[in-house]
Amino acid sequence: VGILREKLKEKIRRMRSVLGMEMPEHYTLFNKSWRGISAETFNKFQAFYHTDPRYRGRVNFPIRDNSGRILVIQGRDEGNTLKQKYLFTPADAKIPLFPTVQPIQGKIILVEGIFDMLNLHDKGLTNAVCCFGTHHFTKAKLNLLKVSGVTGIDVVFDADDSGKKAAEKIRKIVEDFPIRVVNLKKGDPAELAEQQVKNLRRKLYE
Repeated sequence: VGILREKLKEKIRRMRSVLGMEMPEHYTLFNKSWRGISAETFNKFQAFYHTDPRYRGRVNFPIRDNSGRILVIQGRDEGNTLKQKYLFTPADAKIPLFPTVQPIQGKIILVEGIFDMLNLHDKGLTNAVCCFGTHHFTKAKLNLLKVSGVTGIDVVFDADDSGKKAAEKIRKIVEDFPIRVVNLKKGDPAELAEQQVKNLRRKLYE
């Protein structure tokens, strides 16, 4: 029975990876500014509310692959009252790098969390890509970046020790691929103000 159950789960995973998911019916757009990020940016990434127990109490984001298919939905606890701050639905989904972007001078900015990415996009660095934690970044995903024309990665992680260790982990994964690690003075990319993002863009690409 256990073997059959695992085979069924694997079949479902493969079907999702081929067909993708649909947005849940009767969702409501998250149409407001939050955490210093504009409503326009949340709308750009189709952030939504829903009454389904999997999504209720969360700001939810459809996470798409480079073909536009929704592979997973990530929800973030809006009121900081739920057991899990972040929740992936389905839990066993393969997590892509997100979103697919147009590189700047051939480079993307790699950040850890979705709000790091959202904040940079909101303030003009639209080549930011989220890996949802370094455990989701693999050589296979690096190869996809290469195929899409990316010629270098600028890593912008949290300024704390865990962020620095995570950046070194990425450096080892990419090996001889061009990489620059940007060390923030404090905080994380989600906390950068507009002028700080402009300064970062100037530092990297001007």
